[in-house]
Amino acid sequence: MDQPAIKTDKEIIVVSGSSGLIGTTLINKLAEKYLIIGLDNIGYPFPPITAECVCIDITSDESMENAFERIRFAYGNKIASVIHLAAYYDFSGEPSPLYQKITVEGTERLLKVLQGFEVEQFVFSSSLLVYDSTKPGIDITEESPVNPKWDYPQSKVDTEKILRSKRGDIPVMNLRIAGVYSDEGDSIPITNQIQRIYENQLTSHFYPGKFDRGNPYVHLEDLITGLIKAIEKRKEFSGMTTINLGEPETMSFIELQNEIACLLFNKEWKTYKIPNFVAKTGAWVQ
Repeated sequence: MDQPAIKTDKEIIVVSGSSGLIGTTLINKLAEKYLIIGLDNIGYPFPPITAECVCIDITSDESMENAFERIRFAYGNKIASVIHLAAYYDFSGEPSPLYQKITVEGTERLLKVLQGFEVEQFVFSSSLLVYDSTKPGIDITEESPVNPKWDYPQSKVDTEKILRSKRGDIPVMNLRIAGVYSDEGDSIPITNQIQRIYENQLTSHFYPGKFDRGNPYVHLEDLITGLIKAIEKRKEFSGMTTINLGEPETMSFIELQNEIACLLFNKEWKTYKIPNFVAKTGAWVQ
């Protein structure tokens, strides 16, 4: 093939969803060592200036093909790693056809166009939410049963099946990631819980779930470290490898509740369990 238009000694890394929290942070960390191409929607927000922005419509075959022809023309046929962060997510939990259109079919479309490149690694950002819930003292591992409860984790499970069947010769690192938070918050469940306690809202004293259960989280910096390690060690893996990324200890709801109250007010927080129907009625009234 023709020589690439841009000559560089740096390895090429492609990051989809490059204007998001994870993508932006990752790109700024990688840019010192690699040449980064950020794939994202047309228009604002844009990837960091440390990456070349290549705009795509992930739901369009033509757009995807044009984007990668641009990459091939500029940098050639070799890609060290594709970090695929782009996906659809609706925090309300409502069903949406966009899970299928963006997350599942978008990934399949990306894999298809990558078959024409020499790709050393494809990293998929899956979720720990794909697993069945567990009990205190029983850790979730990569071998734990998968049982997605709503559309978002179901879209991840469906996409993982696509990766297994249509990755071709591209090695896949399937990272099932816990809920991400940072020093500034950046996690709706955690920041909402902090707000309710800080404002001493009535809802901060009532909870319909189990006090001894909790959601697994991972700090943004730890996630970025994990992604960088995955890139650095890419030649040690073949086929499709699944790895969970989360903190080793998961705080229960009541532990997190009391920790927040202690940090804010240096006291334990009075929390009472209520039936689900009462919580739903209260949410409807609000």
